[in-house]
Amino acid sequence: MDEMTWEFILRIFVAALLGGAIGLEREYRAKEAGFRTHFLVALGSALFMVVSAYGFEGALSTPEHRWDVSRVAAQVVSGIGFIGAGTIIFHKSENVVRGLTTAAGLWVTAAIGLACGGGMYAISIASTILVLVGLEAFRYILQKFDKHRSAN
Repeated sequence: MDEMTWEFILRIFVAALLGGAIGLEREYRAKEAGFRTHFLVALGSALFMVVSAYGFEGALSTPEHRWDVSRVAAQVVSGIGFIGAGTIIFHKSENVVRGLTTAAGLWVTAAIGLACGGGMYAISIASTILVLVGLEAFRYILQKFDKHRSAN
C-alpha cells in the first residue's frame, strides 16, 4: 500500500475513535444512540469524504463534467438528518420531546467524521472535546437548576 492509502486509513480510524468517544458518553447515559451508532456515523462520514475528495482522481474532467467534492459532504449532512429524526420522539402524554440531544450528537459526529476525512485532525479533536465537555457540563448545570427549582 502506498503512503496516501495509509493516510486515508488513519483518517477513518481517527474519525471512528472520536465518534466512538462521543458514543461512549451517550452509551453511559443510556441514550437512544450509543457507541456503535456514533462510531459508524463518524467512520462512514470520513469514508464518504475520502471517497468524494480522492475516489474520482483520474476521472475525465471536462467543462461539461466537473467533479465537486463538496456534493458528497452535503449529502452526508442530509442523510444524517434522516438518522437523527429517527431518534426524536414526542411523548404526547408528557407533552415533551425526547432525543433532540442525541440527534444533535449524531449531527456533530457526522461533521467530525467529515473533518477527519478531510485530514483536519486538530479541529476534529477539539470539536470532540467540546462536545464531551458540553454534554457533561450542561448535564451538571441542569441538575443544579433542577435541585434549586425543586427546593423552592
